[in-house]
Amino acid sequence: MNTRYQITEGRLLESEDPGNTVWFDLHSPSREEVIAVEKHLKIKLPTLEDMEEIEVSSRLYEEDGAVFMTVQLQASTEEGNTRMGPVAFILTTEKLVTIRYHDPRSIAIFVERAKRHTFAGEDGEPVFLGLVETIVDRLADIIERAGRNLLPISQGIFRNPVPKAKGTRDYQLYLETIGRTGDLISDILDSLMTLDRAVGYYLQHFVHQNDKEVKQTRVKTITHDLHSIGDHAAILSAKITLLLDATLGMIGIEQSAIIKIFSVAAVIFLPPMVVASLYGMNFEFMPELGWHLGYPFAIGLMILSAVLPYGFFKRKGWL
Repeated sequence: MNTRYQITEGRLLESEDPGNTVWFDLHSPSREEVIAVEKHLKIKLPTLEDMEEIEVSSRLYEEDGAVFMTVQLQASTEEGNTRMGPVAFILTTEKLVTIRYHDPRSIAIFVERAKRHTFAGEDGEPVFLGLVETIVDRLADIIERAGRNLLPISQGIFRNPVPKAKGTRDYQLYLETIGRTGDLISDILDSLMTLDRAVGYYLQHFVHQNDKEVKQTRVKTITHDLHSIGDHAAILSAKITLLLDATLGMIGIEQSAIIKIFSVAAVIFLPPMVVASLYGMNFEFMPELGWHLGYPFAIGLMILSAVLPYGFFKRKGWL
């Protein structure tokens, strides 16, 4: 799908005329759509295989007077998971082209904002900078939400005791949340790294030299925000490691407590089993066989042999 946008009175609107278009947004484009944009702009657009290359030289390069920058961005799937994918930004003299095969939410947010609010510029550069700023804001929001998701786990493990009526903590839920958040933070760090490289590359290859100081200021602000979010993501990553270790440690403690209970129970019931086995032997001469109180005596002896070890373990604090 090829969606074209033009700038009219400072607002971003969809365009019918390719000549007035400043932004070609190619979302899972067909081969015909790619060829049409290539002919109009006289450049060669990268394929999905090109965009998935991990070499810096394949993600950041200049060709035919256009600057090519590929970054990794997240998008939500219908199942509620996140999917990473490449998004290519191509800046020509006056146009911006984006190529993507998934749907990052930040692009839709930028389009909605740009339709309502005015922004300076009449070519592709302000659109590119606005897109990057929206992406950075979106990553910051995701980081904040991830930190809030970790807070109940941290409180549950380190602070709040579990009421006896509620039983044990749901460690499986803890591990699932920690794992999902860890994957999310890893993806965000990947996005931040590729965005930082792309913005730095753009700073070295200004398509337009007018308003250079203003653009440099915006780029420096974006770079500062990227580094700040990266530092916060690194802190969250360390916290995730701590929570994972703590959760696994608490699981080990609970398992040890359960094994201890079974071990103590086996020791407690061992003496009654010895008494029962003793009086279950088929000897002809046993003094208690002809005794009226022999049966109550055996039962009481079994109970006593169970109570004494229990009291001993309780006094030692092993239960």
